[in-house]
Amino acid sequence: MTSWIDRNAGSFSDGLVLSAIAVLSLALVAYAVGAALGRRGRARAEEGRVGAARSATALRRSVRARDAAGSAGSVLLVDAIRVDDGPLATDSAGERTARVGTSLTVLGVALTVLALVARGVAAGRAPWANMYEFALAGAASVGVVFLVALRRSAVRSMGAWIVALVLLLLGLAATVLYTPVDDLVPVLNSTWLVVHVASAIVAGGLFTVGFVATVVHLVRSAIRRRSAPLRSTDTAVEASDPFAQVASTTHLIAFPIWTFAVLAGAIWAENAWGRYWGWDPKETWAFITWVFYAAYLHADATTGRWARAAGWLAVAGFLAFVFNFFGVNIWLPGLHSYAGV
Repeated sequence: MTSWIDRNAGSFSDGLVLSAIAVLSLALVAYAVGAALGRRGRARAEEGRVGAARSATALRRSVRARDAAGSAGSVLLVDAIRVDDGPLATDSAGERTARVGTSLTVLGVALTVLALVARGVAAGRAPWANMYEFALAGAASVGVVFLVALRRSAVRSMGAWIVALVLLLLGLAATVLYTPVDDLVPVLNSTWLVVHVASAIVAGGLFTVGFVATVVHLVRSAIRRRSAPLRSTDTAVEASDPFAQVASTTHLIAFPIWTFAVLAGAIWAENAWGRYWGWDPKETWAFITWVFYAAYLHADATTGRWARAAGWLAVAGFLAFVFNFFGVNIWLPGLHSYAGV
């Protein structure tokens, strides 16, 4: 019975990956449609609010014109007809469609996690020993981090972008990076495969969500400065942006995990190659990534010019992280060449 499971788990994993891609594609469409309906609903709400304000103003003038003395009843009546200054109401159809997108995302991420587990069963080891498996595990990590962080409304509004990145990873994994189930290279047959790579995968999921939040924050900040130039140096306004807060929180959690991954990799290198650090391309780019995120956290904790540059440091850190996965494995030869396609 066990041999039958091992023999078929690989095909089952491949089927689950394709199913996850199909479900997440529907989730992406639902998020996009929900965003469009929500924008249209907010536009209608804004028009209604402006119309209500004009009506209230006209009514106030009419009452005051009829009753120059201004009875208390008239004043109370007019003051009761006012416009709510709170957040604009969103379109209910948009909200329902976005909830459908979230439900589909939950299903798609669950299928991705099951595909990863099935791959591990088929291989009889931790399922992240090559680029295909790392991409699959990375997609699962991004999806899980997104779902855990959904309590924040800012994270919910990033659903389409997060799902798009997960789909991109799964698509690359299923096409360009696909590798059949195979035995481990001897140097990878170590407990550190679980410890070092798993921590890098978790940090990568957090970095990805933080990256999307950072990009949205930078775009919003640029629009805000263009519409209100006098507030361009108001760092308190920038820091209060919910997307900036999501980015700060995710990076604050991811950084120590990435630090642990780098240290664990150094210990593993000493066990495998007899030295802790040799400036191998993957080690070098892991350190460059660490430096960028350390600089981001420092800038994010300050004020002034450095605080405004923090987002760009986070973007640079994520690009270094992505290059460490794709660029180093494909183009730069080194001791980690066995991690290639």
